[in-house]
Amino acid sequence: MEHLTAFLTRMPKVELHVHLESTMPGEMLARFAARQGRELPRPAERLYDCSAEDLSDFLAFLDNICSFVGTPEELAEAAEHAALESGREHILYSEMILNPTHWPQFSVPEIIAAVTAGFDRAAARGGADCRFTLSLSRTQTGAEAMALVEDMKAHRTHRLAGLSIDGNEALAGRTGERFRPAFLAAGAAGFGRTAHAGESSGPDGVRDALDLLEADRLDHGVRAAEDADLTARLVRERVPLNICLTSNLTLLYRRREDHPLRRLLDAGAVVTLSRDDPTFLGGLTLTEELRRAAEFAYMSREELLACQEAAVDAAFCLLHYKMFKDAAGKTLKSILVSCNTRMEPFAIPQVRELVSFDEMGLDRLGDAGERRAVFAVMSDT
Repeated sequence: MEHLTAFLTRMPKVELHVHLESTMPGEMLARFAARQGRELPRPAERLYDCSAEDLSDFLAFLDNICSFVGTPEELAEAAEHAALESGREHILYSEMILNPTHWPQFSVPEIIAAVTAGFDRAAARGGADCRFTLSLSRTQTGAEAMALVEDMKAHRTHRLAGLSIDGNEALAGRTGERFRPAFLAAGAAGFGRTAHAGESSGPDGVRDALDLLEADRLDHGVRAAEDADLTARLVRERVPLNICLTSNLTLLYRRREDHPLRRLLDAGAVVTLSRDDPTFLGGLTLTEELRRAAEFAYMSREELLACQEAAVDAAFCLLHYKMFKDAAGKTLKSILVSCNTRMEPFAIPQVRELVSFDEMGLDRLGDAGERRAVFAVMSDT
């Protein structure tokens, strides 16, 4: 039988829980710092040789390294690098997380435009197909949260997939009521919704993410395993948990045997596996994360493949398709009839030929900063 590492290396992969802030190599940040006349806190090759005692220490260090990215073009380069590196290990699709509070040097529209440009460049070079969610910090106000959603709506691009929330749950306390209006507005605008919950908070944080934020999926979610009723609900409602084993064992569980990955799998939970913060975890690859999970939780190859299938189903790029698929019978039939009618002109060979290639960049129509008029001249016959 093929060796497990070889199997995982060649396996097409999907990743839904990785922070772009934690994908920037020290060498890149050293170049950026030099342009500002600054120095990194330690040599580039040892930049991430640090030990965060808790989540607060880690988030403070994250703010520091992000400050070395000085221009939108440098942010685009960081995004391009992350997507290319993902592609090199056969990650076909990734949804990365960015928290604008780590990037006070940029406006939200600048962040959206830069990351979109970087991901587009990487895709053209064979990198992973990457989208991103913008994340709130639990220390923000409800008004700031609504302002972020309004910026997302006004400057939406094909790469911007959804809204997230992260930060130290234990320190901030329960914030679901404060951010509920923003999450409802994001959902109404067609964005996916995910939340860091059940990491530094216990089961109550998971309940708030489901009941108040109406999250489509959860980042981490592992502490739901402390409550049998909540675990049963996650299984019953098929809520995806984007679990990061290595990260959890570094910051959350001091004893390996306390991590509930195997228990959640046995209970029937929907699980995906991701890296969370790869540069802080020794340059962790997704292949290695999967190998560690297989070893730690005695996962079969079938279970590893099931985690990839779960990630495909949980991806926000499929959100509207899933809404269509879950529609009631009459609604579904109405949609199919409507689509068939609208697509009927493409049965004409000349129309098919006309739209067989794109010289106008139609995929960018409506993007921020793009002003374009399209004129179509057709014969009456």
